[in-house]
Amino acid sequence: MSGRDRAEPGLPAVDLGTRARDLRELMDDPDCDPRVLARTFRRFTVVNALVSGWRAAWRTHVAPALPVNGRGRVLDLGCGGGDLARSLVRWAASDGFELEVVGADPDERAIAAARRSTPAGVTFRQQSSGELVAAGERFDVVVSNHVLHHLGDEERQGFLADSEALATGRSLHSDIRRSPAAYRAYALASPLVAAGTFVRVDGLRSIRRSFTLSELREALPAGWRAEAAAPHRVLAIRDA
Repeated sequence: MSGRDRAEPGLPAVDLGTRARDLRELMDDPDCDPRVLARTFRRFTVVNALVSGWRAAWRTHVAPALPVNGRGRVLDLGCGGGDLARSLVRWAASDGFELEVVGADPDERAIAAARRSTPAGVTFRQQSSGELVAAGERFDVVVSNHVLHHLGDEERQGFLADSEALATGRSLHSDIRRSPAAYRAYALASPLVAAGTFVRVDGLRSIRRSFTLSELREALPAGWRAEAAAPHRVLAIRDA
């Protein structure tokens, strides 16, 4: 990977050779504009459908880890606006599964956005992973989307340990795979959906904060494995 990359004309060159661990995203500011944040959560439904790769991950990593009777319980940690939780229930129904999905996020703003649309089979809770562990919760599969790059080293280790405690079957955490190609593609495409939101700025910052495959392998504790997935994804996986 080159040390610096210019994603498009007018976009400053950035260092993609090293994780920008301390770069802060606008939506992480507790004082950010609540209207822009709400629009951002809603727009993530479109963005994640296009770039997150979760439809394939459902088929290859989530569905095979569910009980053989077709009934399962899945936890979406750091669920944000809830689009993944809603999608999992929809995909499960189309594939003949009976799925209960709990979306959990400690940010009350995220849960407020998620609860604007709560289909049958989905519950949203304002809780952290540690609070769920303390409550004795257990799930067949624990997932997250775009959470790992937000966490410092100690926070990530705690999050993964909580995930292990909560999952009776599989833990699957998906994030962006940092590369010049990912940065360039997002820089070119994001203006189409980013108006009036934090989607463009925060998406580019997320890429800079995210892991390469080798970095994620080094960051994971024993018992976990890292895989590359399309498009521009890394997966952290652990089977109980």
